[in-house]
Amino acid sequence: MLEQDDKVVEDKPRHPLLAWLLSGTVLGAFAAGIIFWGGFNTLLEATNREAFCLTCHEMKDNVYREYVSSIHYSNRTGVRATCPDCHVPKDWTHKMARKLQASSEVYHKIVGTVDTPEKFEAHRLQLAQNVWRTMKLTNSRECRNCHSFDYMDFTAQDMRAVRKHSTAQTAGQTCIDCHKGIAHKLPLANFTTAD
Repeated sequence: MLEQDDKVVEDKPRHPLLAWLLSGTVLGAFAAGIIFWGGFNTLLEATNREAFCLTCHEMKDNVYREYVSSIHYSNRTGVRATCPDCHVPKDWTHKMARKLQASSEVYHKIVGTVDTPEKFEAHRLQLAQNVWRTMKLTNSRECRNCHSFDYMDFTAQDMRAVRKHSTAQTAGQTCIDCHKGIAHKLPLANFTTAD
């Protein structure tokens, strides 16, 4: 309230319609943002499931068949590592970077780069090297979500594993330096342990 010459004058908005429109716009934008973010996260999580990975027959007919006979699929503890556990980072920033990178894989799906077992085998070494390079650069980040030198009980391992893990830890090696071909078969052509 303002006082002018002993009169009380109330401060009223000069344009009440404008105030209502502005408030409505801000609230509408906020609600739309929540809806967009919810939809975005739902879609993001839907693409982080093994079932999504298997929608491509290239995966179902090739690497998935190998995976189901691996220790990551079935083991004595009953803990299963699925496609996203090994191939998609958990933290948001790295996950988004991986999702953007995966968009180039959609192109190859469309043009049929690996749409037959023969084409897949012809590209297997390059595909494997791409994954190995990423795992090496990230210090096998996705492996370490479950496996860590810090929590290994060396007394429960056989002597060969103890020797290898101790040497690897001392040498600063990462999981992929020794554990290629754990969930998927190794490329046959032109493959050496240095790859």
